[in-house]
Amino acid sequence: MRPRREEDVFTQLNYSGWCPHCGDVHGLAADDALDEARRLMLDLEHHRRVDFAVADDQADPRFSTEYLFGPARGHMFGVLTGTDASGARCVLRAFSGQYNGCWQVEGWAPPLFDLEPFEALAVPGDAAIKALGRRIQALPSSDPERNDLVRERRTLSRRLMKELHALYLLHNFRGNTAPLTDFFPHDKGIPTGAGDCCAPKLLNQAARLNIRPAGLAEFYWGRENASATRVHAQYYSSCREKCYPILGFLLCGAGS
Repeated sequence: MRPRREEDVFTQLNYSGWCPHCGDVHGLAADDALDEARRLMLDLEHHRRVDFAVADDQADPRFSTEYLFGPARGHMFGVLTGTDASGARCVLRAFSGQYNGCWQVEGWAPPLFDLEPFEALAVPGDAAIKALGRRIQALPSSDPERNDLVRERRTLSRRLMKELHALYLLHNFRGNTAPLTDFFPHDKGIPTGAGDCCAPKLLNQAARLNIRPAGLAEFYWGRENASATRVHAQYYSSCREKCYPILGFLLCGAGS
């Protein structure tokens, strides 16, 4: 795929959303975040790991970038630039979702939830769902019990996701907070991965640290995804399905 020109990237990137609290659409341009995104690409290429904060002899093998070029495929990365309360320039970095099974890596924006209560729900819940899966696989498709177990697994999975999503808390630049569940229709559920993308992580951290955002840019790093919609070292806008419903609230107050 031909790399896009820098001026095209600048004009096409879009990080925006509608805020249901104020009834307006808020957005953030890439601006000088593109320069920091390029620096992050160079760091990923040079260090070949994401735990930059530790010395080479203390690096965790889980955080190697080789992981991104194998069967697991690549990841979205993001950079936010801004200024703190004293006027000093700040740069925040984020990766989408988990990195090789880890939600938090030093030097990167944290998730939108506290990890301890999240894992207290997720670990046993996931174990129970996998146990049901093994029981299902052991039964022939004609066994009536199999259908009952499939329904039980589906119900358990939906209940677990609802409980986990309730732990996500969004912060904006007006000092407001709201749960993730406020931003999606209750009858349709919340899309998988909502709140886990780079832009929400970065804006949420910036609001909590009182950093006024100036620019935001996201790019993909690693083996292209299965649908070939994400390609190595290319910039991308925030997603419509998962990010647009929450970015408006997260950005509310950022321009004032």
